[in-house]
Amino acid sequence: MKIVSYNLNGIRAAMKKDLIGFIQEYDFDIIGFQELKADDTVIPKEAFEEIGYHCNWFSAQKKGYSGVALLSKTKPDYVEVGCGHELFDFEGRVIRADFGDLTVLSCYFPSGSSGSERQVIKMEFLEYMQNWVNELKKTRSKLIVMGDYNVAHEPIDVYNPDKAHKMSGHLPEEREWMTKWWESGFVDAFRMCHPEETEYSWWSYRRSNRSYNRGWRIDYQSVTDNLKDSIKDCRQLTDAVHSDHCPVLLELK
Repeated sequence: MKIVSYNLNGIRAAMKKDLIGFIQEYDFDIIGFQELKADDTVIPKEAFEEIGYHCNWFSAQKKGYSGVALLSKTKPDYVEVGCGHELFDFEGRVIRADFGDLTVLSCYFPSGSSGSERQVIKMEFLEYMQNWVNELKKTRSKLIVMGDYNVAHEPIDVYNPDKAHKMSGHLPEEREWMTKWWESGFVDAFRMCHPEETEYSWWSYRRSNRSYNRGWRIDYQSVTDNLKDSIKDCRQLTDAVHSDHCPVLLELK
């Protein structure tokens, strides 16, 4: 099973860069998109349906902002949009799909880089998400929580750790939250498979950062401990250039 997470930074712009051809090449079983930046009424859904995907979208109420989706070759048994929080659901940040006893979430965690107000909201989201997922696990114990977490966990996950610890996305309190997240019953699929490797999933458009590989790893495939023996591999598909992020591919046995 191939499960991919991809922050598109605008689905319509990504489609102009042959996103459909990329998906056909890899033939993913489940796709989680983040940052659609489009209302689902203007997303060209037919293009995905024509290549065999059941599509579920959850756009933000604000136009051109946020939004998540789950696409799958197999029709889900159950789909739920939102996480029960008025602001976070207004911003279109969480979508869930169940496939048998497996539950998959596509999530777009807030960024705090625009200022202190958004950083406060980000920390509120982190705490809320941990509690919400803990409750979900009581009835859906096999979870994959994929998406853009907007947090780089360890110094190995940023190209500039000496400066990054003062920046949103690598602040001590954010890294502490992520440590607790892993301790709550999840594994970081990429880091489990590649404990010493340096790979990034996001590069700023400024100063040709991607060409110099000055990036951060802020996109994750979180897998509950009861599924970790099924993990075959997890990598960043760095050759995909539809966005300032790259896809994160999880392969399950």
